[in-house]
Amino acid sequence: MSDGAAWQGNIKARLYERVRERGYDSLTAFADARPAVPLFVLADELGNDVAAVQVLSGLLYEAERSRRVTRFVRDLLVRLLSQSLPDGWPAVMDDANVFKVAKALGSWSAYTPETHQERGRLAREALRANPPPAGWRPLGPDDELLRVLLPDEEA
Repeated sequence: MSDGAAWQGNIKARLYERVRERGYDSLTAFADARPAVPLFVLADELGNDVAAVQVLSGLLYEAERSRRVTRFVRDLLVRLLSQSLPDGWPAVMDDANVFKVAKALGSWSAYTPETHQERGRLAREALRANPPPAGWRPLGPDDELLRVLLPDEEA
């Protein structure tokens, strides 16, 4: 991707062509088949001319169309936690682990749509005030704890 190929041509068409080549009718279906896989890995699976931010944008677009943005927000958190905390929630919050948690939650905050920023802030506060058990690693957007923190509310 360093040669800029991901930003050449019709990005959206390329993204959906790659998804269809793999037997999926949507980017969401492709991602759902790979729960807790970081976005950059999904992008790599689609080709060296696909960027993680393009996958993120496509997933948000589909979530908005299907009115499942809260699920997208939970899914995004799962993928970022998986990337930053591959062994699950740390048992000891030393400086290194505080950084890893902050990195995951900070990235999540940055990528969370404006419509869900306040709910995300409340979820982050809840995770900090009452950390999950050591080793907790959500395996998808329907994780019980995440559904408590961010229940579906779309019409």
